[in-house]
Amino acid sequence: MTIRRLVFMLAVALLLTSLPASATCGGGGGGGNGGVMPGLGGGGDVPLAYRVSWKVLSQGVARPQTPLAVYWFPDSPDEARKSPLQTSRSLTLAGQRCVSMTIVPSDNQPLRESFKASAGSPVVVVATGDGAEFGRAPASDVKAVEKLLSKALDDREEALASLLDSGDKKAASDRDGAIADYQKVWQQRCVSPSLGRKAAKRLDKLGVKTQESELRLLGPDGLADPDVRGRHADVEAILQQGLAAELAARYPDAERLYAKAAALDPADATALRYLGELYRHQTGDWTKARATFTRLLDMPADPIARAVALHGLGKMTIHSGREKQAEKAAGFMRQALALDPNDRYNQIFAAVYLAAAGHKDEAARIATANHNVLEASYNLAAIWAQVGDREKAMELLRRHFYTYERFDAVRSMEMQEARDDYMFASLHADPQFVELTKMADGHSM
Repeated sequence: MTIRRLVFMLAVALLLTSLPASATCGGGGGGGNGGVMPGLGGGGDVPLAYRVSWKVLSQGVARPQTPLAVYWFPDSPDEARKSPLQTSRSLTLAGQRCVSMTIVPSDNQPLRESFKASAGSPVVVVATGDGAEFGRAPASDVKAVEKLLSKALDDREEALASLLDSGDKKAASDRDGAIADYQKVWQQRCVSPSLGRKAAKRLDKLGVKTQESELRLLGPDGLADPDVRGRHADVEAILQQGLAAELAARYPDAERLYAKAAALDPADATALRYLGELYRHQTGDWTKARATFTRLLDMPADPIARAVALHGLGKMTIHSGREKQAEKAAGFMRQALALDPNDRYNQIFAAVYLAAAGHKDEAARIATANHNVLEASYNLAAIWAQVGDREKAMELLRRHFYTYERFDAVRSMEMQEARDDYMFASLHADPQFVELTKMADGHSM
């Protein structure tokens, strides 16, 4: 279950404890379900399609330097876990436009004081990169938060459009002035990718080249900016239907629904994430999986979607078993790690694949440094299995099954998954491993 578990932890475990999630089967190393374990809706039976890439901003951690940032001041971790701010489509897609999503815990009093966020009044503040407040809304009112952020993006986009127009008027008589205006738009290209592409073309006409790799991340010409205004609200319901079909193993239906969602809003990286993971894990069509993940990486994408795509490409590459391909896979993992190099969960995730790619010393160092991370026990075990330390792998698997997991129904699925996970191939015939995973016997996946 390595890929599913760690992408999930990368996305949400920084909430101090993870969001409620349900276990699924996933042989061959796990996956599917968009690469992230789905939570359930308020009624308990509707899978949720979106997850916002919130990061905890503890005291002493530098504020985000993105053009816009969202600061959420909840009163408690429990409030944060249960809030619909975790699963807002609008906020998820805002993450594709370089809007930083930060949770400010109660121990970060300096930041709470600077934004006048008092205890007992949970609030969300939208601010510019220099810390200037744009506006605020009650944390309990997700629609108000979405509307506030949409207005902030609209205002920023309007200002960038004015700069682009100013550059156009100067281009014939004031080349340097035009270049300066276009470069300001280019510097904030992630806020409005469509305007960023236009600025790049105008700079090119004036003899100023932009980085091809950076331009590619804005997506192809004609691609709309990620929808934070709810123009494609029907996409969420379709993704939920697709996820329900996938969880019920109705894979043709899931593929049809995911593809429909992606077609309705081609700029929605989440729709492509679900489709790519379905191809990679459930249907085994790796040609389509690679094409889908590559398409996702060549457009604006939120951190979760980009991580899933990189991890999926890395996993498929490692599975080829060739040395050069293994090194290429390690490259994908390092790109994923670069999304947040200081996040211990991302480090552990990358280490699983670094070990499989032959970088055993590096992987062992990460596993040793994070030995006490209980919720990462399964993945730490996978690292040691790849490194070749049977005893540590068995120790951590035992810790995962009998300390981290609490219910036999989940343990049996987890044990079956370990038996199917190629990361533990070196242990599959080991009598002690077979005994350790005995609750998988007779379990129907």
